[in-house]
Amino acid sequence: MNKTVLQIAALFIVLVLVQVMCYKILLFGVATPFVFIYLILRLPVTWHMNITLTIAFVMGLIVDVFNNTPGMNALCCTLLAAFREPIFALYVPRENEMNNPIPCVDTLGFGAYLKYMSTLVLVFSTLLFLVQAFTLHNWPLTLMRIGASSLLTIILLLALDSLVSTRREKRL
Repeated sequence: MNKTVLQIAALFIVLVLVQVMCYKILLFGVATPFVFIYLILRLPVTWHMNITLTIAFVMGLIVDVFNNTPGMNALCCTLLAAFREPIFALYVPRENEMNNPIPCVDTLGFGAYLKYMSTLVLVFSTLLFLVQAFTLHNWPLTLMRIGASSLLTIILLLALDSLVSTRREKRL
């Protein structure tokens, strides 16, 4: 089996377990970490869209089953996987020059990766909290939850990327 597929399978299992344990964490009553979306952000860009969407949907569905959230994470993860490729192309236009484009700090550089990751985390958080609230009645709280959760998730994903990435990957 391909080394990348084994790494992604192991990362899938670990991140789902961590997310199931961390889903009830509310930092200051507003910030929830979403570490499991790191796998969706890290999937190779050259993979077919059907594979990416399937992995994202299954991952979101598993998190939904364990956290008793009726399809919210599955929806948001699937949409995140659909938005991933155009947002990657927005910040990294040289996709055709890369052999194995796994988005991380080592392959994209810190600035491009931070923009790519921050945009996708903000999209995910916005979708999730708008679906969860399903109203704009208490919009200041919803905006605080989106901002705080996005910031916490970005910090955790940067830390996770520094642990997972290898220095052998070529930089653009």
